[in-house]
This record gives sequence, structure tokens and C-alpha cells, in this order.
Amino acid sequence: MKSVLFTSKSDIIGAWASGLCLVHCLATPFLFVAQAGLISDGEAHLQWWGILDFVFLFISLLAIWWSGKTTSKRWMRVALWVSWALLLLVVLNEKLAIVPLVEQAIYVPAVGLIFFHLYNHRYCQFEKDGYCVEEHSNI
Repeated sequence: MKSVLFTSKSDIIGAWASGLCLVHCLATPFLFVAQAGLISDGEAHLQWWGILDFVFLFISLLAIWWSGKTTSKRWMRVALWVSWALLLLVVLNEKLAIVPLVEQAIYVPAVGLIFFHLYNHRYCQFEKDGYCVEEHSNI
């Protein structure tokens, strides 16, 4: 039962980290527009804001590692890791400018991670005897 509680927390943490990452990505253009209006020489760059990308990726990595390790469905493990890998690739591409991508490309894997964590939390929890049960059912 203890494993079920920790697994459900890792999914909630992962969903929150992905949601905050999404909010961070949505707020970035507005932050830089506001900053451009305040700074005339244009050389100031908010370093800490860019580091947040990697903080969210690291928290998501830990949450996916634990959720994937304890989920009852193999496809869920694959979906979580693929979504995280896509998010990592988009963030690295944004930092290194390897391939031209639209800014909105980051929203797809971020929303995917939120969805898969919440789905895993709801439907793919192991019970003590090893069977997959719906956590919120009356069984």
C-alpha cells in the first residue's frame, strides 16, 4: 500500500511539474516583452528563467522514473518516457537552435506529460496483490 501512495504522489508531482513548465513556456514571451520595454540596451538576460526549463525537466525525470517503474501498464511507461524525451528535445533545440521549430512545439509534450501522469494516477495503480485497479473505485 505504501508503494501505491508514493506512486500516486509521483504522478501528481509530475503533473504539477509539467503544468508549471507549460505555464513557464506560456509566460516567457510576455516576460521578455516586458523586459524589453524596461531595458534599453537589450543585453540583460534573465539567466534564472532559462534555468527553470532544466529544473522542470529534472523534476519530471524523477517523477517519470518512479511512475514508470511502478505503473501497471507497459504502454503508460512508454508514453511517459516518449513525452519526456520529446520535451527534452524541444527544450534542447530551443537552447541550441538546431532545427527551426515553432515556439508552440513545446506545448504538445508538456500537455502529454500532464495527461499521462493524471491518467496513470487514475487508472494504472498497482494494488498490494499486483493487480491493476482503479484507485477511486469502490472495489
